[in-house]
Amino acid sequence: MGSYTHGMNSVADELRAQGRQEMLAMTAEERLSLAFSLGEADLETFRKAHGLSRGEALRELQRRRQRGRRTSQAMLEIIG
Repeated sequence: MGSYTHGMNSVADELRAQGRQEMLAMTAEERLSLAFSLGEADLETFRKAHGLSRGEALRELQRRRQRGRRTSQAMLEIIG
């Protein structure tokens, strides 16, 4: 007896394959530009969600990244 979904691709599979092909067609510079623009969009979303300025949002995210790590005087001076 065969599988009900044998040979079928999900929409997610097709979108993943399409995204992979689009990334492979990009130059390294284009991929970096996309990564930076996505990061900026995420930062803006975080900033708005928490009612922070851009600088405050950056410092908060840096603080969150440092939680659980060994204390560094240099990082304490940078992010407070």
